[in-house]
Amino acid sequence: MDEKEYFERVASQWDWMRKNFFSEAVRKKTLTLAGIQKGKEALDVGAGTGFMTEGLIAEGLRVVALDRSKAMLERMREKFRDCDGITYLIGDAENIPLLDESFDYVFANMCLHHLENPVKAVKEMVRVLKPNGRLVITDLDEHNFAFLKEEHHARWMGFKRKDVKNWLLSARLRDVFVGDLEENCCTRSCCEDGSVTIFIALEVKS
Repeated sequence: MDEKEYFERVASQWDWMRKNFFSEAVRKKTLTLAGIQKGKEALDVGAGTGFMTEGLIAEGLRVVALDRSKAMLERMREKFRDCDGITYLIGDAENIPLLDESFDYVFANMCLHHLENPVKAVKEMVRVLKPNGRLVITDLDEHNFAFLKEEHHARWMGFKRKDVKNWLLSARLRDVFVGDLEENCCTRSCCEDGSVTIFIALEVKS
């Protein structure tokens, strides 16, 4: 079973699983630090069942929710069936099927560590940002919990913050900040548990 098949299989359980990984405080802190403005347009990359999108629409933004899992987006569409502010789009973060300079904000929450090529994905996210648009990434710091790869099909065991910063600088972003979100992701398997710190990366496109 590959990563895509994994998310197709767990889509109906994902909201419950996510709550066991990290809390709504991750979303609240992220949106506060992002400085979002009502009426703007945002892309939620790796949207899953809508954790980040839910917060964005509550703040009055219009959202395109992008995910490669049809089952995840179907679950999300069911949850937000009474909301008109969301467009659902199947696609890959490494090859975003959208036009250049389309969004005021691009969010990617817990997405990069599931991607084959996170550097390419960052470049794609920057491509679809408008000038002066903001890219907001939240993900796991580097860790040693191998079961996250084995049981949850993560491709990367987190990232060094200095590497993430270099990716962003190479994408010609300005005002780059990579720091501690001061939240943890709880990890647990049949034989091991612990927690991984979460970083936030904020940057503005020139």
